[in-house]
Amino acid sequence: MKSRVQELAERINMTCDEFIGEMRKRGCSEPTALKIWKGEYENYENYNDNNVQLSSLRKAAEVLSARTGMLMPK
Repeated sequence: MKSRVQELAERINMTCDEFIGEMRKRGCSEPTALKIWKGEYENYENYNDNNVQLSSLRKAAEVLSARTGMLMPK
């Protein structure tokens, strides 16, 4: 099953390697970018503005040309 990030990346023909590279350019570590790619963030219940996961999701949304809310699971 694809993560929400993978679904959005597929829309713009972005591979995992390209996603991770773009996340690294924005200061995200490779392990964190890979977790986001796999959808591991989707298990969290509460986010707040100071949360590292939310900051990384904002970066992912920028990479995917999407809004942060679009990354939340359906």
